[in-house]
Amino acid sequence: MTSADRPVRPARTTRSAPAQESRAEIWSNAKYTLYWESVSRADLPPIRMAATRTSRSMTSLHLLSLGACCLLLPASVRASTATAERLDLTGQSIGYTALALFGLAYLLVMAEEFTNLRKSKPVILTAGIIWGLVAWEYRGTGMSHVVEAAFRHNLLEFAELFLFLLVAMTYVNAMDERQVFETLRSWLVHRHCSYRLLFWITGCLAFWLSPIIDNLTTALVMCAVVLAVGKHNQRFVGLACINIVVAANAGGAFSPFGDITTLMVWQKGLIPFSKFFLLFIPSLVNFLVPAVAMHFFVPRGVPHAGGKTTHLHRGAKMIIALFALTITTAVCFHNFLHLPPMLGMMTGLAYLQLYGYYLKVTHRPLERNSGRYGVVGDILPISGRERPFDVFARLARAEWDTLLFFYGVVMCVGGLGFIGYLAMTSEALYGTIGATGANILVGILSAVIDNIPVMFAVLSMNPDMPQGQWLLVTLTAGVGGSLLSIGSAAGVALMGQARGKYTFFTHLKWTPVIALGYAASVLVHMWVNAGSYAIPAGSP
Repeated sequence: MTSADRPVRPARTTRSAPAQESRAEIWSNAKYTLYWESVSRADLPPIRMAATRTSRSMTSLHLLSLGACCLLLPASVRASTATAERLDLTGQSIGYTALALFGLAYLLVMAEEFTNLRKSKPVILTAGIIWGLVAWEYRGTGMSHVVEAAFRHNLLEFAELFLFLLVAMTYVNAMDERQVFETLRSWLVHRHCSYRLLFWITGCLAFWLSPIIDNLTTALVMCAVVLAVGKHNQRFVGLACINIVVAANAGGAFSPFGDITTLMVWQKGLIPFSKFFLLFIPSLVNFLVPAVAMHFFVPRGVPHAGGKTTHLHRGAKMIIALFALTITTAVCFHNFLHLPPMLGMMTGLAYLQLYGYYLKVTHRPLERNSGRYGVVGDILPISGRERPFDVFARLARAEWDTLLFFYGVVMCVGGLGFIGYLAMTSEALYGTIGATGANILVGILSAVIDNIPVMFAVLSMNPDMPQGQWLLVTLTAGVGGSLLSIGSAAGVALMGQARGKYTFFTHLKWTPVIALGYAASVLVHMWVNAGSYAIPAGSP
């Protein structure tokens, strides 16, 4: 058995004597400190405690996702004599009820396209019920503080990722308002490219843009280009959309900013920022294998392109530069100052706010004799060039459903982990079939279930794996969603945008070729990054 595939020892939960002190006594002894050690490695699901460095979930999206700092609860301190015991609820009715509720909630999430029920609603409700049931079970045991501390830990995981993603989404919305993406679409449409050339241009742009902006936004922009020039050729639209989904997911896998799952791994401190780029070649292989196969089925000819030309609005280039500076700030804060990347992103939000103030005070209003002077923009719309820039309007247009969905997922998975199911799963997967098999299975599972809860569950299990295996699960969770159209946010969004032309069954016809690219990317990673399997997780 090779070192890369040897069974991984999941962290085990040790049992100790029940807590003897009341919650009031604990807080009086520890004053303004967090009663933490009693619920740390011995009592919570095996979660690596990278406390002061960063817990990067996500934040990890994309989406990224994603992890969270901090309800400003004070520093961790020993709680003198008391140690708490976590109850094993996996075989009790409360555990089965929690599993059934989570399964029902996720069925509603998967049926969002048909029910029009936003995916955040069922998981938020389920999270509240699960933690409420757990707290009810612990009442009267003298260990209610254990449940509270566990919930706060999961909330911290979410909060850091939430703030990171909120800033990234605000920048993307600001660039969209300044016509950055529409200008790119207009430029491509007027190049008069052939169908095959456009197939490769949109695919390559999706691959290179998704590591910088999220893969969902990238896919939507490229799909708009495809629909603008080839809407009358259904075969071209279908193949181009498949190519865009695969490319966007593959490109997002080798960057901490490309997907919420990569963001979560980075913020957790398991893989340094620079080591993510070791996945570039495997990700490229994952994109190229199905793209080359589909190339020969793309129709020949040059589509007719029309429509007016779009130009950037004032300040667009500076906002792009500020976004790059914000990402640089986040990376520097994390790598050199050992601060959460979220702090760098929030600092970058201030860049945008200050520049937005400059755009607002230097905005040239409409002429008094223009006939539209005094018209309220949200009643009688004013064109983008005439409307002053408002950073808080961009903030309000963030993908709140996605952010709240991530809250629900983190809390649901955290509750199931506290009950004990993640420890059982970790033992069954990583302790039985080995790290390599388990990590490949994670990618296949991501084709059916959204990769955010899958990756968060793996991070909560925290199996003892080398850096090479963490890179592998990051790769598989990112590109595994390409196997089915419902496996990623990009695929689901494009099914709506190109309704009737790109469907579940259109994508399913090419799943064997995409699976070939998936297998090839895994093998290439194990070959070119073999040295990373000897490096412990978190090492620079």
